[in-house]
Amino acid sequence: MLTHYLHNAIKDIENLIELTHKDIADIKVAKHSEVFERAKIKNDLIQSFETKKSLLDNELMKILKESGQTSLENLLSVEQKELLAQMKVKLSELKTYNKQYAKYVVTISQFYNVLLDSIFPRDMEGYKVSNHKPASLLKVRA
Repeated sequence: MLTHYLHNAIKDIENLIELTHKDIADIKVAKHSEVFERAKIKNDLIQSFETKKSLLDNELMKILKESGQTSLENLLSVEQKELLAQMKVKLSELKTYNKQYAKYVVTISQFYNVLLDSIFPRDMEGYKVSNHKPASLLKVRA
């Protein structure tokens, strides 16, 4: 059962990596609607991975309790050890791509915030930033 959980968890991570690659490509060419559409899919994959990781943890704890040994390394098969190592590598890869994606997101967010502030300036009340005040060009008069 442990091997099955490991295979499925790795598939979820690989799918997340693939979707993050697509997000990076789409954000570079301003296809933001596609990025937003994939957000739900990514959230579902994250939930799925977390569930599988929880099942993995429970299975590992069960194996440890049943064996009575202190070393988990002696209890796992070669394939299971390789799958755990592969999962660790895939998680590290996903982290790298998520950092890259986050850089684009922060840059674009800052661009839009500066643009918004230039169109609708904000009043500063000490260190507190208040809401945007309407620009004189965009005021509607009755």
